Amino acid sequence: MPHIDSNGQRLFYIDTGGDGPPLLFSHGLHMDHRMFEPQIEALRKDYRCIAWDERGHGATVTDEAPFSYYDSADDAVGLLDALGIERAVWIGMSQGGYLSLRAALTHPARVAALALIDSQARPEPAERIETHRRAAALWAEHGLTPEMADNIAARILGDDSAHAEQWKSRWAASSAANVARIYATLDTRDDISDRLGEIDVPALVIHGEADRAIDMTLAEEMAARLPRAELVRIPGAGHAANLTHPAAVNPPLTAFLARVAGRSRGA
Repeated sequence: MPHIDSNGQRLFYIDTGGDGPPLLFSHGLHMDHRMFEPQIEALRKDYRCIAWDERGHGATVTDEAPFSYYDSADDAVGLLDALGIERAVWIGMSQGGYLSLRAALTHPARVAALALIDSQARPEPAERIETHRRAAALWAEHGLTPEMADNIAARILGDDSAHAEQWKSRWAASSAANVARIYATLDTRDDISDRLGEIDVPALVIHGEADRAIDMTLAEEMAARLPRAELVRIPGAGHAANLTHPAAVNPPLTAFLARVAGRSRGA
């Protein structure tokens, strides 16, 4: 299994290779690189697709220290360094978007363009933070209960049931320590909405109209504040729109990449 040491972590990744423009896929909370399989399958003929497991997720081996999405952005840059890639189009879903936005702020030379799927720039609402604390405590005491698994599936996958069972089994393997750590990172992230004007790269904001985790108004705000962004609404899609509604997500994503591909070469 391919791993790369980056920023003190041992990151799991996949890389389709080739000489096409590089794309870096970063997944959402509780997910892993596999959530982008519909996009990688559609894009791998024309692009070099790299997807990785972030700290506390999937097959990545991480230390037990607290971390921020700025640390995750540094992890991703280290992965690009190890692969000899100077610039890439960063494609991030939810927390993958959080780290991609922070990479654009702290490593602007490494970000050719952004595709942000069901993401936002604001901090976590206070009521959600308390919910996460209770969930982490319950997970530590009982593991992933069926009710918790159903709630996570509803929030991430919406009404889609085709993917629910396989992801529930993956979530059940998550350790309580990892769950507490990834929730802490989510809940302590900073507000970067006032800094979006600094990110002067092409950006595509894709958002499910039925997203229960991040309201459409936050996507609209983010798209309005990014200097070169366009917004695509996905009817009927929940939070993981790219996984549950690839037939609606892939065409605008492919069209966007065709427009910015010349800027993404750098390896």
